[in-house]
Amino acid sequence: MSIKERVKAPTPPFYRKLRNIAIVAVAISSSILAAHRVMPEILTDLAGYFVVAGTVASTICQTVTGKE
Repeated sequence: MSIKERVKAPTPPFYRKLRNIAIVAVAISSSILAAHRVMPEILTDLAGYFVVAGTVASTICQTVTGKE
């Protein structure tokens, strides 16, 4: 199965929920990074890590299929 077919294939319900949680984490972290001047440095550092982790998690969750 190619990557294109995997992305277009239906995603199992658990991974859809996990993907949506990861997307929300990326959105919140991005907004924290956008307001970096008023946030503590440790918070902006953590937000950067959450952006990377959320992006990777949402990509992996999107490519999971119930088929072999």
